[in-house]
Amino acid sequence: MARYKKLGDILISEGIITKKQLEDGISLQEKNGGKIGEVLINLGYVNEEQIVIALSKQLSIPYVSLASGKLKPTADQNLEELVPQDFSVRNGILPLSRSLNSLTVVVYDPLDLILIDNLKKITSCEINLVVSTKTDILKALEEFYGKDKIFREAMSVAGGRGPEAEGGIKEIGAEETDLSLNKVIAQAEEAPVIKLVDLMVRQAIAENASDIHIEPHYNRLSLRYRIDGVLFDMPSPPNSLYLPIISRIKILSKMDIAEKRLPQDGGFMVKVGKRLIDLRVSSLPTIYGEKMVLRILDKSRVPLDLAKLGFLPQELEMIRKGITSSYGLVFLTGPTGSGKSTTLYANLNEIKSSTKNILTAEDPVEYRIDGISQVQVKAEIGLTFANALRAFLRQDPDIILIGEVRDLETAEMAIRAALTGHLVFSTLHTNDAVSTFTRLVDIGIPSYLVTASTRLIIAQRLVRKLCQECKEPYEVKKEDLPRGVNIESPVIYKAKGCEVCNFIGYKGRSVIVEVLLVDEDIRGAVYDGKSAPEIMEIAKKKGTLTLLQSGLKRVEEGITSLEEVLSVALSV
Repeated sequence: MARYKKLGDILISEGIITKKQLEDGISLQEKNGGKIGEVLINLGYVNEEQIVIALSKQLSIPYVSLASGKLKPTADQNLEELVPQDFSVRNGILPLSRSLNSLTVVVYDPLDLILIDNLKKITSCEINLVVSTKTDILKALEEFYGKDKIFREAMSVAGGRGPEAEGGIKEIGAEETDLSLNKVIAQAEEAPVIKLVDLMVRQAIAENASDIHIEPHYNRLSLRYRIDGVLFDMPSPPNSLYLPIISRIKILSKMDIAEKRLPQDGGFMVKVGKRLIDLRVSSLPTIYGEKMVLRILDKSRVPLDLAKLGFLPQELEMIRKGITSSYGLVFLTGPTGSGKSTTLYANLNEIKSSTKNILTAEDPVEYRIDGISQVQVKAEIGLTFANALRAFLRQDPDIILIGEVRDLETAEMAIRAALTGHLVFSTLHTNDAVSTFTRLVDIGIPSYLVTASTRLIIAQRLVRKLCQECKEPYEVKKEDLPRGVNIESPVIYKAKGCEVCNFIGYKGRSVIVEVLLVDEDIRGAVYDGKSAPEIMEIAKKKGTLTLLQSGLKRVEEGITSLEEVLSVALSV
């Protein structure tokens, strides 16, 4: 029997890790389980490619990469028919070539004996293994099968070719007598529909989408993904699959399948690799049927770390100074979809410790954070923000988060908590930081209580980041800039588009912020009734950047484009 050199010993002999790092990995593996390679990757000691190359040497299996050009299936061998697309995508494997009864397949885990045995049964071939990284295999899969091809063929299988697929979507109510509830449920639980919904969700997650929109129209069904804040059309499912898809999502979300005339909310969780991803689901009745929106909440994709959210050093310093206060109000302001919740969670993550009792009231709970007691607000049973906050004050809290200040009662409770020695976080819908004072006074809070309790205000927006692979430099002329816009750098960057960013020119998003640290000078200005511009001038002298200035700093650093910042911040 062949004796293989241990993976850890190979990594040490190659000088990739130290003996101490291997011991750390083994210790963590014994505690949490998993494969040693994955543990070392999670610890940051090695990368994916180094582990796969070491596996290649350990097992004497060839290693190929996308860059080498060898990760490309042989043409005209009908490999896509021999190994089904859904099997390849689900397991992260790719057939490369076939010779008589021998099939060469690239995998990222050559020790997955069950997968290899299943491959033998599916193909009736002997399997020759080649290894590569999972990242390279997934990219090669997209090139071989094509994203749209995979998606369209899956929908074709699910939808069939019957005459019903050609018909238009009727107005709400017209379909209710066509299909019984039992029949709709039966269709929703058919394997093709289950696979299609699963593929929709998984593709959206792979594309780093934040939302999935499924919307019926007069004679078609629309499917769109929101990626980096912009909606993109996707291949649409056949009209005949509208009811089964909606019903399948309702079943997963524990919503009432029979209720079609009222909005509903629900949610479910999916596991992608080792990631648990929450999906928040909302249905809305329209004249052509229910529109469904799925919000994807992937905590692993958005690190809840203040230092990794894109703040400038001076902004980060002011935020950290504000959130380490022993008491007071911290407000995050901005429109829906501006990243307020992510910043709030990152703030809590920054200051949480075993010595602090942290309580949150949210609607809904977007991310689950270990070490924090989180409460889901349910207004229909009387559990409002105000009632939750009232209960919190009897729970000996140090830090409180209230999802949103919506009314006078909640505002009064939040200020009361802040003035009695608690640090309180919440959100408001205002255009800029200074408007927070006016908004609270408009709600009904006296200005002296507003100034006495408020410690920090962060107004923020999200801008798309330029793709770092294809962004193009160009010279900016001051005479071409809008009034009030000043760029110090003579060269800035604009979007171009490449394969990495799907030819959009942007990939990912960054935050731009207006950080207002409330001190005695600003309190005095608010109490004296000074105007918002006057208060902002005082704040600027203390280091506060406006949203526009914050955005222009990122333009000068090549993070985003001038057009993107102006579209977001110039109207503020």
